[in-house]
Amino acid sequence: MQVMASAIVKSGLFGMKTPDQALALMIVASAEGRHPGSVASDYHIIQGRASLKADSMLARFQQSGGRVEWHDHTNEKVSATFSHPAGGSLRIDWDMARAKAAGLGGKDNWRSYPRQMLRARVISEGVRATFPAVLNGMYTPEEVQEFDAPRPTRSVKVEVTPEPVAEAPKLIEVEAVAVSADTAPDWPEEMVKNEEAVNAFLIAKEQIDEGQTFRDLPDGAYRTRVLANTPKFIAAVLGQKEAA
Repeated sequence: MQVMASAIVKSGLFGMKTPDQALALMIVASAEGRHPGSVASDYHIIQGRASLKADSMLARFQQSGGRVEWHDHTNEKVSATFSHPAGGSLRIDWDMARAKAAGLGGKDNWRSYPRQMLRARVISEGVRATFPAVLNGMYTPEEVQEFDAPRPTRSVKVEVTPEPVAEAPKLIEVEAVAVSADTAPDWPEEMVKNEEAVNAFLIAKEQIDEGQTFRDLPDGAYRTRVLANTPKFIAAVLGQKEAA
């Protein structure tokens, strides 16, 4: 399994940055009676946390005897009824109004892929409510992305008035400490300007999943090439867009 774990990490796919992460997921898969290699298709590492893809979550639910009946599947609303012999039946609804009320609707992925993000929320909530045994405490990548939003480091100016007041107030610059230790590269301006086309290109190349953006591109050889040859990469993206 160690050789397999190293190969998965070297591929630069699935968000796994170290062989230890891949190996840990393989052990989980083996404990569930699944082939260790299934971690490549079922799991994704987001912000250092293991997550179970929504499609895999739904497949496990149905394989265990669960049923799903879809009612709405649009960019504004997704709803379905989940039923399982061990957990009964429950209808789950997610719409953009609910997403905005939860502080989610304004985020990049929600603006670009509203239907996919709503669907992932419906699946996770429905499966968790009617038969949580198939999840083992896992969340979807779309949910994990909302757990920790990195806060940028910024300078804060604090006005201090000394006592006794003998001179003008002094401005002391204090360097704030970022909450998250994760760091991200400074993405080229060309990628930001063409974000929608870049995301679609990377999804088509299976470098990221639906619902993700180029900012979720995992560390590895592919991301290194993109950052090192951004003009050539953008030309390929725009060329594919024009061809389409």
